[in-house]
Order: sequence, then C-alpha cells, then structure tokens
Amino acid sequence: MSFDGRAPGTPVEAWEADPRLLDLPPLDGAVVPTSVSRLVVLAAHPDDETLGAGGLIAHAAAHGIPVTVVVVTDGAASHPGSTTSAEALVATRAEEARVAVGLLAPDVELVQGSIADGTVREARAEITERLRPLLPGPGGLLVAPWRGDGHRDHRVLGEIAAELVAEADQAGTTLLEYPIWMWHWGSPDHPDVPWASLRLSSLDAVADAAKRSALAAYVSQRRPLSDAPEDAPVLHPVFERHFTRGREVFVVAEPGSGPATEATFDRTHARRADPWRVTTRWYERRKRALTVASLPRERYGRVLEVGCSIGVLTGDLAPAADRLLALDVSSVAVQAARERLANLPHVTVEQADAAADYPSGTFDLVVLSEVGYYLAPDAFGRLVDAIVDGLADDGDVVACHWTQPEGDFRQSADDVHARLGADPRLHRVSHHVEGDFVLDVFSRDPRSVAERTGLR
Repeated sequence: MSFDGRAPGTPVEAWEADPRLLDLPPLDGAVVPTSVSRLVVLAAHPDDETLGAGGLIAHAAAHGIPVTVVVVTDGAASHPGSTTSAEALVATRAEEARVAVGLLAPDVELVQGSIADGTVREARAEITERLRPLLPGPGGLLVAPWRGDGHRDHRVLGEIAAELVAEADQAGTTLLEYPIWMWHWGSPDHPDVPWASLRLSSLDAVADAAKRSALAAYVSQRRPLSDAPEDAPVLHPVFERHFTRGREVFVVAEPGSGPATEATFDRTHARRADPWRVTTRWYERRKRALTVASLPRERYGRVLEVGCSIGVLTGDLAPAADRLLALDVSSVAVQAARERLANLPHVTVEQADAAADYPSGTFDLVVLSEVGYYLAPDAFGRLVDAIVDGLADDGDVVACHWTQPEGDFRQSADDVHARLGADPRLHRVSHHVEGDFVLDVFSRDPRSVAERTGLR
C-alpha cells in the first residue's frame, strides 16, 4: 500500500468506470445528518476531516445540527525532511484547519489535539480518554477514518472510535467511517475494498462549494512550502480529484458486525489468501518460533489448535505432535489449511466452533493463538472450562495474543490470559511479555522444564 500523496495513485477515471460506484446505496434515514442530534467528526490529521467528510459537515451545520470536529494530531509529519521547522509547520497546519473548518460552517466547534503526527497508536489510551467526553451520545453520529484505510494513524483512530461507540453509555450512537487512502492504493477490484459496506452521499451545490473552499485553505498540502524537493505539495492533483467529485463515500457497519462470526472470517479469508501476512511478516514468523519454543515438552501425543486460520502455525506445531487436530470457524480458512497441510497425514483440519462444540477426548496440548479475544468473556469462560476438563493430567495450554486493541475484539488479551490463569487447575509455567503480545504457558503440571527433564 502507498501512502505518498505526492504520487498520483489510482486515477478517478478507474473508479468511475466501475458502475458499482455510482450505484452505491445512499445513506439511509438512520444516518442522514438531518436526522441526528449531533455530529462529531474525528480526523487523524488536519485536512482529513475536509477530505473525507467536509460535505457532510457543511450539510449538517446548514440544517442546524451541532457539529464538532476533532483533529487529533499536529500534522507535523506531512513533509518529512522539510526545510520548514516543525514548530512552524505545526502552527501552519493548525491555522489552516481553523480556516478550513470555518469555511465548511462558521459555527462548527473545532477541537485541535497536540498528539505528534504518526504516534496515534502510541498515544491510544490518551486519545481515548480525550475523546470520550466529546462523543455525540445517543441519537448522535460519530464519523471517523475507516479502519481499513491502511495508514496506521487512520486505522487506530477508527478502532478507537469503534470501541467508544461500543461502550454501554453510547447506545444509539451511529458510527460512519470515511476512506481516504483507499482511493489512492486501491482499485475497484482490490480485495480490500468493502463494496457491500459502502454508502454514497451526494453533495448539494452549497456543501460541495464549501468543501472545495475548505480544501483550498490547506495551502501547505497543495502548494510547495519552498523550492526544496522535500517541500513539494503533499496532495497530487490526481489524488486530490477523488475529493472534489460532488459526493462522499462512507463505510457503514455491516449487519451483525461487531462480534466476529463465521461469515466475518470467511469474508476476511476470501479477500486475501494470507489476511494477517503471517507467512511474510518477520513479526509473525518470530512470534510463531517463540510459541513453538515455549512448549514445555519436546513431543506430545494428542494436540488441539483452536483457531488455526490458514494453518501456518499448525505446520510448525506438527513435528511435536503424534496427532494434531486444528479447528477454525471459517470454511475458507479450513480449505486453505487443508491444502497447506495435505502432506501431513497425522494432521486433521476441521471446521468447528470450539466454544460451542468442543471436541471430545483428552488432549496433551491445547494451543490458543490470536483467538481468545474474539469471544465474549462468558463464551471464553466456557471454552476454558472445556479445555481444562479435557486436558491430560500433565497437559499444557499455550496462549499467545496481540495486546493492542482492535475494533472486533470482545475482550483484551490481558482478560483472556487472566481467565486462564484464574483456573485453579492450571499453573502458569512461563510468561513472556513484549510491547505487542503476551505468550503464556499454563499446565496441570506445575514443574518447570528443568524439573521435568531431571536437571534439578
């Protein structure tokens, strides 16, 4: 994916040529701005609010709806290596945002944050607390960057928005997400374009004119800061045209979205053969190696892996197992895993929801990698009970989970590992924590590996 706005990216004409774009369903009555009590628009960087939702802001304000725009970062990373000082660029971008939002509608409340550009993930907790009192509340509309946009700041801010809307006191708040970089790196046939969730908002002449004026106010993004190459305009004219089309496109939550389901994971695996890039990312390869290296025993009789996805970790576990049963709720993932592991006759891959239908028999090892947080706490509690009930007297449980929040998690990695550690029948025999994941080994056997192997 490319996030260089200086490059033209995919031209508007490529999108216009696909009839699906203009045939998108309109925003329905539940989310049209004239039907909501308050509109809050979140922007990761100054100009995101205008690019993605400027027309929506102008239209809502024109109909008397209170509007708040929150710009989270200072935007200072827009010109890497610029000859302009960071302090001057921060001041410039703040003033541009003030002018631009005022052009969208004079009564819009603008809240400007001071988070360093590019550090939304690192400041996630701080941003969440700052945003909580600014939410529109029941009957309101929250608009945020699309979580699938690729750019890390956009993704994380979208995740924060989704998490806040899911809180109990925000029942009745509607969430919309706006894509920006998708128009640049994507194309109509790109597997990550969420066609089924896209909705079209056509701008009237007044809202369209306001958006164009506001976009023109971001001079630092559209004209050179100096003659130096690194001070070239950030928005290529071809890229900018995506946002001056007289319409805006938003992503809405699909029916039943929230808790991950079989259909959710089927769509994820159908869009991309390796959705989380577990075969190519060093992070993933290293994490798998650590998971396998954490096994207290060199060899196990019967092994169960819950949530095997396309079977990459399964293949790494296979040499340590006499028999290995790998389960996943996605039929698409199961088929991919079966093809990947076809040369391992002692490995069986089945489509199943272990939380609802746990396999019978006794297992010497159960592996839970990146799966526990997709389950609600009560469902995960039932799964833990089933795992421990079916665990051999000296059996082990390995759990490894990403510790950063995501929009479709039902609980945190800490919650998952705490529930496992709370079972009195299990002993934590190893505990590995890094900035992004936690890896624990629990066992019915409290002895260390050295004790098990006779070293002490």
